Amino acid sequence: MVQRIEVGARMSEAAIHNGTVYLAGQIAEVPGQDMAGQTRQVLAAIDALLAKAGTDKSKILMAQIFITDLADFAAMNREWDAWVVPGHTPPRATVQAALANPDWKIEIVVTAAV
Repeated sequence: MVQRIEVGARMSEAAIHNGTVYLAGQIAEVPGQDMAGQTRQVLAAIDALLAKAGTDKSKILMAQIFITDLADFAAMNREWDAWVVPGHTPPRATVQAALANPDWKIEIVVTAAV
């Protein structure tokens, strides 16, 4: 059985199957902020979706991070480092990418155990 969270016409924000939750790419709701501000928004959205799935950031299995400018890598890492649970830091990849909206600086995709 597949359970979907925040189902929309185009996509769901998350899907749960066999004890794993797969989140859609999360972006800042208020994109006018700098990298630190947008990263905090994205991480808060991830926290909220993981809670709806019955899990939390300590159970993240993998994170994929897309940023528009590698010059912002350090600012993103400061927010990430303050957010992750010590001893439970997940495997992660960070790449520079053009995002769908030019106002977005970051998008994060997470997979976690439930």
